Amino acid sequence: MYAKVKKSLPEMYAFTVCMWLKSSAAPGVGTPFSYAVPGQANELVLIEWGNNPMEILINDKVAKLPFVINDGKWHHICITWTTRDGVWEAYQDGTQGGNGENLAPYHPIKPQGVLVLGQEQDTLGGGFDATQAFVGELAHFNIWDRKLTPGEVYNLATCSTKALSGNVIAWSESHIEIFGGATKWTFEACRQIN
Repeated sequence: MYAKVKKSLPEMYAFTVCMWLKSSAAPGVGTPFSYAVPGQANELVLIEWGNNPMEILINDKVAKLPFVINDGKWHHICITWTTRDGVWEAYQDGTQGGNGENLAPYHPIKPQGVLVLGQEQDTLGGGFDATQAFVGELAHFNIWDRKLTPGEVYNLATCSTKALSGNVIAWSESHIEIFGGATKWTFEACRQIN
């Protein structure tokens, strides 16, 4: 079961990826999303596998993220990154919980790849491993080609900004193709929070 985003990513020198996740999977929630390009299956991957913390991979380089999300509640997570010095920041529920640098510095995210929600790709658009599949619910997956400000991230997490959608990938039914019995539901996390 997985979903495929019908658009590819452009070449990016910075990004912010945000989404809502809900899972009670243990150990590890699996792979919320993976982006593979020709010659590099791990161009951009978010994964929590086995007993490891959640990690972001860029061009096979890894940063460990401070997320704790498998409590069966909706959580808003965002990761920002810029190619300059490979500086990254991780936000959970609107608050920055971790940051670092030297994550694939000076490596632009390559275009013309395949973006999959819910599975880790070992080959372009496939090679899925059931043990790395995402177990849970995912909503409002958005990607920007810039670093969002802490204020913008906070507004997204608290649902104060309805209009801020990713300028590269914006969450929309029509952009997502589902496979293998994955189901679409109406997302109501914002209603639960306010």
